[in-house]
Amino acid sequence: MNKLKKEYLFFKQQEPNMRTLLVTNMLYALVLPVVEIFVGAYIMRNTSDPVMVAFYQLAMYTGIVTTSLVNGFLLKKYSVKGLYSVGIFVSGISMFGMMALKTLGFAELGLAGFLMGAASGFFWTNRYLLTLYNTNDNNRNYFFGLESFFFSIASIGIPLIIGAFISQIDGKEVWGILIDINTSYRIVTMVMIGITIIACMVLWKGKFANPKETSFIYFRFNILWKKMLLLASLKGMVQGFLVTAPAILVLKLVGDEGALGLIQGTSGALTAILVYILGRIARPQDRLKIFVGGLIIFFVGTLFNGILFSAMGVILFVLCKVVFQPLFDLAYFPIMMKTIDAVAKIENRNEYAYILSHEFGLFLGRAFGLLLFIFLAYCVSQDFALKYALIIVAGLQLLAYPLAKNITNNTNTIEHENNK
Repeated sequence: MNKLKKEYLFFKQQEPNMRTLLVTNMLYALVLPVVEIFVGAYIMRNTSDPVMVAFYQLAMYTGIVTTSLVNGFLLKKYSVKGLYSVGIFVSGISMFGMMALKTLGFAELGLAGFLMGAASGFFWTNRYLLTLYNTNDNNRNYFFGLESFFFSIASIGIPLIIGAFISQIDGKEVWGILIDINTSYRIVTMVMIGITIIACMVLWKGKFANPKETSFIYFRFNILWKKMLLLASLKGMVQGFLVTAPAILVLKLVGDEGALGLIQGTSGALTAILVYILGRIARPQDRLKIFVGGLIIFFVGTLFNGILFSAMGVILFVLCKVVFQPLFDLAYFPIMMKTIDAVAKIENRNEYAYILSHEFGLFLGRAFGLLLFIFLAYCVSQDFALKYALIIVAGLQLLAYPLAKNITNNTNTIEHENNK
């Protein structure tokens, strides 16, 4: 208890805006597993087609880059926290709208995915901007460590709770109403909408500033930022699979949503504690070690899945994925933000210009990864795609380490020169 109190007091010592942003993101962490996992499971259950899940995800990523561009124009007139709140709230509404559809064809999934992506675009771009303005390189390890801790805890608890709820309520009669599987999904979504409202209320307590410079569309960048965009593409390439693959593999090879929640939570608790400790004690120069550790763990997990391609292979893959994701993000986001700090000063530009182009870098990687999966599923087989597409993208992502090392060395040199 004394250690917990010490950590709480350390949290209270942080800047008020940073604390407000963390609490908001912690609340949204309760919603994110539903967006990432159970929406994919819902589509898979109602279409029995992994390609439909990938198509939905591609439409979602298209929505993200579209609203990232629109958000830049809106920032000239509206507050950043208002736009951030829109992203948080609309993500819940979009889930409910999709689950209200009676049929899930390509047109319906495309529209639902685009709207979900539109909400996510407002959420992620404004989240990056607020984090960039309200943290510095010295406290970003702590910020992302604490944030990843809660995201990891949520990725354990929420799937377990929702999986148990769906398994228990399906087919039962409540207040004279027979609850089927789709109705239980809608109940979950309504609860998530309530949480998004609370998150928005917390966010409005902060005093956040908009970018002073309003120009944000550029096509030529410093070579350092071009390297960062390549790194973003490598991240995005795997990210698309992390949203779709676990749900597809579990429902195909393991079982129902209850199993999905149980598998997600098996290794998450230890990872959450590990990531928090790393964020608390790791120095900026330790980021690359964390980065390469995450990459290797994920690659090994894809090998388990591809070689075994069974329930055990899926379990081992998801365990590695649960460990990889927070470790990778803990190192990646501070590297990204330090690079933005450096190139924004060199080129004297609005930081949002880099956040926007970063989203396009992510999109290119996500689109490549998902189109690779769709191509292999149609031209070879779905099993082949689920076995080997993951290994291919994980192998390519190993290239992220030397690239991240080069970016880090360059930003350190620029920082050292600026401090002279």
